[in-house]
Amino acid sequence: MFSGIVEDAARVVGVRREGGNVTLKLECSFAKELRIDQSVAHNGVCLTVVSREGDTYEVTAIAETLCRSNLGLLREGDTVNVERCMEMNGRLDGHIVQGHVDCTAKCSGVREADGSWYYTFDYEISREKALEGYMTVEKGSVCVNGVSLTVVESRVDGFSVAIIPYTHDHTNFAQIEAGSVVNIEFDIIGKYLCKMNSLRG
Repeated sequence: MFSGIVEDAARVVGVRREGGNVTLKLECSFAKELRIDQSVAHNGVCLTVVSREGDTYEVTAIAETLCRSNLGLLREGDTVNVERCMEMNGRLDGHIVQGHVDCTAKCSGVREADGSWYYTFDYEISREKALEGYMTVEKGSVCVNGVSLTVVESRVDGFSVAIIPYTHDHTNFAQIEAGSVVNIEFDIIGKYLCKMNSLRG
């Protein structure tokens, strides 16, 4: 379980492909504090630490994860938003994030607004998935590349968010531009509510 409050923008220092899996080697500020089997969110995807050495650690993404996320697009030198799992005795500063990415979306526009930025994202979701809560609502929460954000404008096939300077400078949002592919996790509470409503008939 995560909160969507990114701890660091880790740097990819190695990419190893083994069959349908990809093992990523990352360098980040808290690598020395990690332990094997610990869960860490990478661009919003929950992955297990499989090895650690110095300031680096490794995680492996299987084919299913690669199909649903942008992790398969990563190359050496790229930055990845990372967050360790939430402590139950801490504050929930963002919103409840599972680390289970629902789909990818493509950035269709970035607009600077006197010190902040507006990002617009588009995605393709079936009507059935939308009825199950795979959608956004204005002023609701959404997780983009592991970052907990508030929806500014909601559409059936997309949404926009506003980014403050701190988030822009301390996550990989600074590298997102029109055409960039990002990971999306919709609000789990909204998904449960929609599912319960559909079961009522």
